[in-house]
Amino acid sequence: MQVFQKKDAVLCGIDEAIAVLKVACGRYSNYTNAYKLFDRLIELKKSARKYFLTDKKKYLEVEKERILVAQELDNLWIDGFSEIEIDALWDGDIIEPYETIMHIKGDASLFAHLETIYLGILARRTKIATNVRRVVEAANGKTVLYFPARFDHWAVQGGDGYAAHIGGAAGVSTDAQAEWWGAGASGTIPHALIASVGGNTVQAVKLFSETYPDAPLIALVDFDNDCVNTALKCAHEMGDKLWGVRLDTSENLVDKSVFNHMGTYKPTGVNPKLVELVRNALDCEGFSNVKIVVSGGFNPDRIKQFESLAVPVDAYGVGSYLMQGNYDFTADIVWVNGKPISKVGRKLRPNPRLERYNSNDN
Repeated sequence: MQVFQKKDAVLCGIDEAIAVLKVACGRYSNYTNAYKLFDRLIELKKSARKYFLTDKKKYLEVEKERILVAQELDNLWIDGFSEIEIDALWDGDIIEPYETIMHIKGDASLFAHLETIYLGILARRTKIATNVRRVVEAANGKTVLYFPARFDHWAVQGGDGYAAHIGGAAGVSTDAQAEWWGAGASGTIPHALIASVGGNTVQAVKLFSETYPDAPLIALVDFDNDCVNTALKCAHEMGDKLWGVRLDTSENLVDKSVFNHMGTYKPTGVNPKLVELVRNALDCEGFSNVKIVVSGGFNPDRIKQFESLAVPVDAYGVGSYLMQGNYDFTADIVWVNGKPISKVGRKLRPNPRLERYNSNDN
């Protein structure tokens, strides 16, 4: 079985795909019994959902039977991972269109049922890693923070955060996104916290600092649409505790700070002039140590524009762009019983970069 995709990309998901193969590659010793048990298992799962809120006693009875059926099904399983060979690239490898990224050799019946699962893993993780890498390269060495947690289902955060790490993101916004690579969340106070204390950004920053004293303190300074003055208030109040300020002005608003500087550029949202005004104001009052983080609609092209203009940004927070696009992986049988065989247009494509993960000789 040969796996590839059709774009220039940063490969990710290999470790996870191999983990799926390691756990679920195999066969049942008695398929007739296995099918019956599986059908019963699905029936019990449906019944459990039905009784969960209406009949606690019945729910527990169903759950007990479900566990017993699952155990019977597990007892019929014969692990087959040692019977296959896997040659693959590594997470983080740069790949070309149509480059083979994995070969799986062995009895197809051992792993055919897993194709959709491992291809989906590779597609998702590679998309995130590639998008992040493009942003990182555009940022020209500046810090990139991965901020799209709220733009997708919560259950994908662990793997997405790992893919962002592979792509080069310096930080993520939730602990779940950092769990796979042993880190923690980084980010800023939310607008909701400021609203919860009556719109007082300084008070919100103080509360955040008291609650998370070990986290880098980054003040969100656009709540009043007056980034310069809000940034200065936070800096004067927090002093050396303040690591940075984040500008997140809506693309539909013009910050008060730039009212007297309009005329030759697009004044809405987080624009270069606004960043310069905040930087100059902080520097003039002795806060040159305070860093500036920008967010809100950033993508590689916009970041490149900021970098070409030498806008004094220290870090970019990027969200929805990192979820865009697709990197669809395909798996084909290309070699059967020692002979080449595949659909027209596909063939065995050896790749000297592939490395052996396991061997059925062991």
